[in-house]
Amino acid sequence: MEEKKTKISHTDEEWRKVLTPAEFNICREKGTERPFTGEYYNHQQSGTYLCKCCGEALFKSEDKYDSGCGWPSFSQPNAQSVVTEHHDVSHGMVRTEITCARCDAHLGHVFNDGPQPTGLRYCINSASLNFDKE
Repeated sequence: MEEKKTKISHTDEEWRKVLTPAEFNICREKGTERPFTGEYYNHQQSGTYLCKCCGEALFKSEDKYDSGCGWPSFSQPNAQSVVTEHHDVSHGMVRTEITCARCDAHLGHVFNDGPQPTGLRYCINSASLNFDKE
């Protein structure tokens, strides 16, 4: 049985104390880092990618692949319960935003152009992640 985790909520002031300005922009204000600039877009180590804000285990290295888009891409989350999907119509596009289910940090977006068996591409900002090496 999956453990129910406590929802984490902080004020913007509290988040600004623990995040860099770039991390705050991406995680709390739904910003996006430039492609091919993030720490993890070409990262090859084995381990688990964690939420920058709350430490939730979001993605596993074995589900990471090079999609060519310039952001870390994953075929699936660690568990479906760790991410929440939101309808996003910002910037004149229709997309599905992904946030951390535990702390609502903006992670990126999910698209239907990924590899099988899921057919999904979770396109994630490096600044919203930490990495726990195996």
